[in-house]
Amino acid sequence: MKRNIIILLSFFFLTLGEAFSQNVIFLADKMKTAFFSEARIENIDATSTTGSTAAINATNRDIAFKISILSFRFKNSLMEEHFNENYMDSNKFPYGIFKGKILDEVDLTKEGRYPVTVEGTLDVHGISKPRKFTGVIENKAGRLFLDSEFMMPVADHKIDIPNDKLSNISQTIKVTLHAEFIRKK
Repeated sequence: MKRNIIILLSFFFLTLGEAFSQNVIFLADKMKTAFFSEARIENIDATSTTGSTAAINATNRDIAFKISILSFRFKNSLMEEHFNENYMDSNKFPYGIFKGKILDEVDLTKEGRYPVTVEGTLDVHGISKPRKFTGVIENKAGRLFLDSEFMMPVADHKIDIPNDKLSNISQTIKVTLHAEFIRKK
């Protein structure tokens, strides 16, 4: 009898623990990251649609992105080469990484459109900085769609712009992000 109670209690706590540890995870299956910087001679405009990953934990509202710097494509191939070799040191710092938490009390497992604020750490060019971003996450037919736009000062991540280029290149770039997520089975 005592053994049966111990087994029953063990089963109860094991089941209870599993119920509380069930995280609802969404993984990005499509992502588009772009940046734009107005410049006097030629605007700097690049887009990435490959080589990046992202995840959202709808249970605890953790969020993470890993974006390949080498995946950005420019209209001008020489500009792309300068971006990777002279400014971003892409071979040394191949990813931009953000890890954070959605601050708003939202239930992303339910359909709806949710304005959100995310706070965390952005690591670009080997420099980590605390950041707070806003965006919108929509749950539609069980998929999540995330859209965000923010400004990023290049000096914050020690991206050096040569003095002779300072008057041609903006010190702040506009970053836009669109990601589509599917629920992990």
